Amino acid sequence: MTDIKARLLSGDQLGLVRRPARYIGGEVNSPAISFDPAKINTVLCFPDIYEIGMSNLGLKIIYHILNSLPDVFCQRSFAPWPDMEKLLREEGLPLFSLESGTPVNEFDLIGFSLQYELSYTNVLNMLDLAGISLKSEDRREFPGLIIAGGHCCFNPEPMAPYFDAMVVGE
Repeated sequence: MTDIKARLLSGDQLGLVRRPARYIGGEVNSPAISFDPAKINTVLCFPDIYEIGMSNLGLKIIYHILNSLPDVFCQRSFAPWPDMEKLLREEGLPLFSLESGTPVNEFDLIGFSLQYELSYTNVLNMLDLAGISLKSEDRREFPGLIIAGGHCCFNPEPMAPYFDAMVVGE
């Protein structure tokens, strides 16, 4: 567990947010995944809250496939509810992964699932919360790749400036 998750769990901070289980992980049958610098560390970011993201079958399939690869560790991150976003900003904490609490900006590959156009602003908010420049051309501080896939990638142009690569199609 990283300092971010430990800090949120040790204090009264999680008591300030509604439905804190969204942010602590540890679901039944979830794999024990830790950040490993020797592996390709990937985080799947779903630009909606935990309950919506966990009902997405595509996210579960990609998560399982990536964690089945011997050189890849895959974790998840979801858009926080406004109360958690406020807490993260007030405490100066970045958006983090569900499994280990690793800051999203420390991963080698950040993948977003674009399911509907109304989530585009959540993508930008998640990048901002992670401390990552929004436009790919402005990213000097982040050495990894930010990619997207999903239904909305049939027309990638509206979000193209914010990603390093997009998987066109489903």
